[in-house]
Amino acid sequence: MRGKKGEEHLDPLDPPRRRANKQRGRGTYANDRPPVVGIIGRESGQVRLRVVPNTTDETLKAHVHRFTCAEAVVYTDESNGYNHIIRTHATVAHGVHEYARDDDGDGIREVHCNTTEGMWTDVRNFLRSFKGVHKKYLDGYIALCEFRRNLKRISPAFISALHLSHFLHLSANI
Repeated sequence: MRGKKGEEHLDPLDPPRRRANKQRGRGTYANDRPPVVGIIGRESGQVRLRVVPNTTDETLKAHVHRFTCAEAVVYTDESNGYNHIIRTHATVAHGVHEYARDDDGDGIREVHCNTTEGMWTDVRNFLRSFKGVHKKYLDGYIALCEFRRNLKRISPAFISALHLSHFLHLSANI
């Protein structure tokens, strides 16, 4: 019986099922785990989310430079993918269990990624209600999540914008 616990799986042409979130390494569009990159403004609260083919240095740098002002301070974890960002940049070292740091000594730990981590929780919870999204349509769901997060509430303007974007999408495909 396939997949029964305790039985060794010997057929290399029929590997056991493995859910996407349990695969090792970073996701890419090619391995059916398309990465989503995002930025959130601490003062404005505005979010910019994009589905990208990979998370190379160039992809991350382009995203940060496109959606932040030149004078913005960027707070990230210690990942090497952020090393080429041309912005004032401060990092926390999650590898040594540092999650927030007070650099200027005023008692407020301003160097952290908690705002972004909270945003990813919101994105995950939003997508969870759909019980799986095909990668072909993921960018649309992510755009809806971004729009929802930026508006903070559903209003007549939100519904109108959804209707307009659907109409524009349909007319572009004709």
